[in-house]
Amino acid sequence: MKNKIILTVALFALFLSNTTSAQEQTDSKQTQKKELTQEEKQANSNQEQEKKAAEWVASLNLNDAAKVQRLQTVIITHLKAVRDWNNEHLGTTVPAGINPTTGQQLSDLDRQIIAQSSMPKTVHENLMTGLRKELKEEQVELILDKYTIGKVQFTMAGYKSIVPDMTTLEEETILKYMKQAREQAVDYKSMKQISAIFEIYKTKSEQYLNNNGRNWKQMYKAFTDAIKAKKAAEKTSK
Repeated sequence: MKNKIILTVALFALFLSNTTSAQEQTDSKQTQKKELTQEEKQANSNQEQEKKAAEWVASLNLNDAAKVQRLQTVIITHLKAVRDWNNEHLGTTVPAGINPTTGQQLSDLDRQIIAQSSMPKTVHENLMTGLRKELKEEQVELILDKYTIGKVQFTMAGYKSIVPDMTTLEEETILKYMKQAREQAVDYKSMKQISAIFEIYKTKSEQYLNNNGRNWKQMYKAFTDAIKAKKAAEKTSK
């Protein structure tokens, strides 16, 4: 009996030792991650930008190695410039105040966008010039879609669902707004910032509809009411 107790204690001690050792290894790995130098962080970020550029250009299936390399360089240069400006010009550099249009207090996101929007225009111009030098316009649009994860198509699909009888002119006008949003949004780093830029042009689109005989709030309410009614009917039928 005594031997069994000793053996049990020994095994328990070994378990604790292994658990402690495993935890120490985990803690060590976490510490190593936390202790990355600024240069290492920058190198990791550079690799991410290079991977994005390579994947985006590869999606065009160009079969021209020299052109692929030139395009990757254009996109990488732009991605790094946007990242660096964003990281070096924080929203906190913009004084807290009000939005002169709405009178509301500037949000943290507002201040981030204001700071990022002060990036030199040449950064955007160099991207667009570089893309258009190598690609057809529809291919340029495909690259811009990569930057903005297809928000133009997604947003247009939403508008067509809400306004099923949308006219050709309405569609052309709203699509033009969405494309303007996309080109402007590529100069922003986070998806929150990109979405906020699209919101500017969505507001313009909805104002356009209101100014041309539509009632946006009424149409949107009818759309959401229909969705709720459909869900309720599906729930009842189960």
